[in-house]
Amino acid sequence: MAPGRGGWGGDRGGVELRRFIDPDLGLAVTGAVGRGGPDLSRWGLALVGVTLLRAIVAAWTPLSPDEAYYWVWSRALAPGYLDHPPMVALWIRVGTALLGDGPLGVRLLAPLSAAIGTLFLVVAARDLGQGDGPPAGRMVRAGLLLNATLALGIGTVTMTPDTPLLFFVTLALWALGRLLATGRGAWWLVLGAALGLACDSKYTAVLPGGGLALWCLCSRSGRAWLRTPWPWCGAALAAILFLPVIGWNHAHHWASFVRQGGRAGDWRPARAVQFLSELAGGQIGLMTPLIALGFGGGMWRAWRRAGRDPGAAVLLWWIVPSALVFVQHALGDRVQANWPVLLYPALAVLAASPVWRFWRAGTVLGFALTLLVYVQSTLAPVSLSPHLDITLRQMAGWQDLARDVDALAAPGDMVAADEYGLAAELALALPRRTVIGIEPRWALFDLPRPAGGSGIFLCSVRRLRDLDLSPFSSATRIGTVERARKGRVAELYAVFRVTLAPGPLAGAVRLPAGE
Repeated sequence: MAPGRGGWGGDRGGVELRRFIDPDLGLAVTGAVGRGGPDLSRWGLALVGVTLLRAIVAAWTPLSPDEAYYWVWSRALAPGYLDHPPMVALWIRVGTALLGDGPLGVRLLAPLSAAIGTLFLVVAARDLGQGDGPPAGRMVRAGLLLNATLALGIGTVTMTPDTPLLFFVTLALWALGRLLATGRGAWWLVLGAALGLACDSKYTAVLPGGGLALWCLCSRSGRAWLRTPWPWCGAALAAILFLPVIGWNHAHHWASFVRQGGRAGDWRPARAVQFLSELAGGQIGLMTPLIALGFGGGMWRAWRRAGRDPGAAVLLWWIVPSALVFVQHALGDRVQANWPVLLYPALAVLAASPVWRFWRAGTVLGFALTLLVYVQSTLAPVSLSPHLDITLRQMAGWQDLARDVDALAAPGDMVAADEYGLAAELALALPRRTVIGIEPRWALFDLPRPAGGSGIFLCSVRRLRDLDLSPFSSATRIGTVERARKGRVAELYAVFRVTLAPGPLAGAVRLPAGE
């Protein structure tokens, strides 16, 4: 869509960009769109019900080690961290300020942002699919398909960098749709702000932004926009929002950029088939099988329509270059299954076409699989090994483990661990103990350094062969404790009585205490 005022059939609803909020979002909750279309108020109530269910599951499910680690970030706020940009820490800080340090406080913004993001997505589906069937049906299908993916089902009851990433990417899609539908350049500012905040959530947000830049360079409509100041101002706004992350990296020897960017050059063609198979299998699992077929079909149909459908064309530029980057990475190393999730909102828009007749079956299967995961994570009715049950492996037994460790420690003893997730879980669960994290990554945190002391040190039995006891002047193994749920052992930990070595210790910090 070239610069202009009309867009696809004019600016629907008389939207004025100086408001920057689409009043049609209210249609997702309060009314019906189109003669004979579905009653969106019914779907809005369903979204409220799903959000409440997700909040209950989020409150009931124990925190994973990574979530506890991000909670530590929220107590040591900084413009950047070794692993990711800081947005997840800010979101946790907001949630815990409202509801405390429990699971629901840490995860509060996950179900809420998914609900709000769904409203933005349905408007994006309307704007990016002009001429592709009745808009109300397309809007509903896009929202249902995204929410029925296992990725979103899990992501709405946990708090990871993907949580704010998905929200801001969806916000960017909404702004992109408004841009194409209205032809008003000021939407580039909203788009730039959303992409900048997405990059503050996770570095992979640069990929759809790069795809959008290619669309501007390679399409007639995009090149027309480049002759105006709007996309340049949007890009400048995104860069300004990302500047604090760059500044933090500069002050810390580019630690985070080196850690994440260092993976890009891996090349192991002998294992490429394995990595590519894992990439495909992971996406089928997180999309769920029928929705994966729908996403693929939506891509194929968009490819065929791109020459005459501006929305399909720009979404292909949004998705395909990013997907090719993940495929390229899989030629040399493993692609984590959650990395491509940032493409799911755009794929849901493409899959919302009325041509695909099995979308109802896909959404039912997706929600059913998600419900099974919810039941297993909260009630654990099926006894599985930790290799098969990620909820057991990651989330189970932390409170009982902390009580066992507390019983072994004498009054005034510290508790230390050399795994960041284990140390963070203990810090949350043992608010009356001094918990020490001992690992090189902690050197990048603005946290107090320990001044000696003695107490208990925990190490996973799996890691005993590589155990480094140099931070201690003395260390004696005194036993083993387990982390378990209903008799199923998730992990065994060796327990040592230790005394910290005198003098400053590199990578050793005193972690904040939970409530």
